[in-house]
Amino acid sequence: MDDFPPFMKHPADRISTSSQATSGAEGYVFDAAGGNQMAFWTCHESAASTPHVHDYDEYFVVVRGCYTLIIDGGRIPVRAGDEYFIPKGTWHGGEAVAGTRTIHCFGGRRVERSQS
Repeated sequence: MDDFPPFMKHPADRISTSSQATSGAEGYVFDAAGGNQMAFWTCHESAASTPHVHDYDEYFVVVRGCYTLIIDGGRIPVRAGDEYFIPKGTWHGGEAVAGTRTIHCFGGRRVERSQS
């Protein structure tokens, strides 16, 4: 598959650009009853993610492409089929190669939806 299925990209679930750490990314969110969120991102261009920290855990899997996670100055390439767990309180950023698609699960509320 070259893209997430259309039902996963409903306009009402589109993530606001102000909630995205990576420029040029297109994201959609689903909310869990317990307050957790799952986000689906496609990086249309190669870009860096702004370093940030969460007060909840994050788990992600790369579906396609490569996302190089940067933690404590170390570079961890996470390629298609690889997964990674980021404990709460960990400062992290990264670099996505154009065409990379990822699925993230957050142990809290991470993103807001676009208002349009």
